[in-house]
Amino acid sequence: MASTLTTHGGKPTTPWGAILRVTSGNFLEQFDFFLFGFYAVDIAKTFFPAASEFASLMQTFAVFGAGFLMRPLGAIILGAYIDRVGRRRGLIMTLTLMASGTILIAFVPGYATIGLLAPFLVLVGRLLQGFSAGAELGGVSVYLAEIATKGNKGFYVAWQSASQQVSIVVAAALGFAVKSSMSAEAVDAWGWRIPFFVGCMIVPLIFLLRRHLAETPEFMARTERPSLGEVFRSMANNAGTVIAGTLLVAMTTTAFYLITVYTPTFGRTQLHLTVTDSLLVTFFVGISNFIWLPIGGALSDRIGRRPILLATTIVTILVAYPMMSWLAAAPSFDRLLVTLLVFSALYGLYNGAMVVALTEVMPIHVRVVGFSLAYSLATAIFGGFTPAISTWLIDVTKDKASPGYWLTVAAVCGLVATLVLYRKADVAKRATSGAH
Repeated sequence: MASTLTTHGGKPTTPWGAILRVTSGNFLEQFDFFLFGFYAVDIAKTFFPAASEFASLMQTFAVFGAGFLMRPLGAIILGAYIDRVGRRRGLIMTLTLMASGTILIAFVPGYATIGLLAPFLVLVGRLLQGFSAGAELGGVSVYLAEIATKGNKGFYVAWQSASQQVSIVVAAALGFAVKSSMSAEAVDAWGWRIPFFVGCMIVPLIFLLRRHLAETPEFMARTERPSLGEVFRSMANNAGTVIAGTLLVAMTTTAFYLITVYTPTFGRTQLHLTVTDSLLVTFFVGISNFIWLPIGGALSDRIGRRPILLATTIVTILVAYPMMSWLAAAPSFDRLLVTLLVFSALYGLYNGAMVVALTEVMPIHVRVVGFSLAYSLATAIFGGFTPAISTWLIDVTKDKASPGYWLTVAAVCGLVATLVLYRKADVAKRATSGAH
């Protein structure tokens, strides 16, 4: 394809310019999600006071997870909208909804000020974010797949996830700055809101970037636009592919939320490490993810998606619980860093191949809906509740390494899905070859 695209304003832009514009919304989404996880203890005290820290945290993580339950609904409604009106207009809509939720959470007064209205408004903010995120990731991934140059689709699509890692690094750096410059009492009282305010301040810039986003040539060339009824029928006809796609995503979404969103709380409440230690580990994990994701995507362009997906899921099954046990046996900054960097490499390589694979197995005319629905279901069932499930597993089993079991289950799902999806692809390829 051509090396340049034309923005909505009629100005030429390079593919890298288009990547920056389209992934900027992903940055905001993950920036806020990570902050919610990192400041879960402070958010719990502010909005969900309870008799015990466990109960308060569980309420906070339940609200965090509730946002993910809205993702499948957003995937269908907003995904169909994007498939019908175009990638650009649809992604501006998702950004609007996402920004509304972010601003709401940042400015809601605490429980001590407005009572039950406080946790209710936080829940509304999370539901708005979840609804928009249901199609945001799918829309961005499909956009990148449609503008990719020949032979580089995996590398292009990997920048969807890589952009999220930038938000993790920035959020961790902001958290470190807040922690270093304020007393613990001030952070607990109001300082935790500062990074959220920063997120609100960058919203206008992201809107400006996305407003000039170019529509993809592939979408412009399409003459058919599916109606909502046609979308539902297509999803019903391809239910098996969506279910397999959901299992494929299970590994990536569980691993990601375990090593980023849950890590700060795990480090503080279970390993009894300092906030600074947890922040630094998360910072390095974000950088590691950013490096491994494009490598995974580019490698999948060279040797294929299936070999990487199979290798990373099998290795994860073998090392997830043993690595967590090694960490729990003698908690330290060094062991936490090594453990999460190993998980980061597995996540980055797997996700770099998985996201582009998911765009390829979905029907072209409902590609955004199919991708978004599979991803949203996986995030709702696995990833979004990973912090809550990990907290619950530790409380029930009294085993601090038990989140490793959850990651193992997710890796098994990814392995099974890879075998199923690529077996179906091989069968279809042989049938097509035989027909000719």
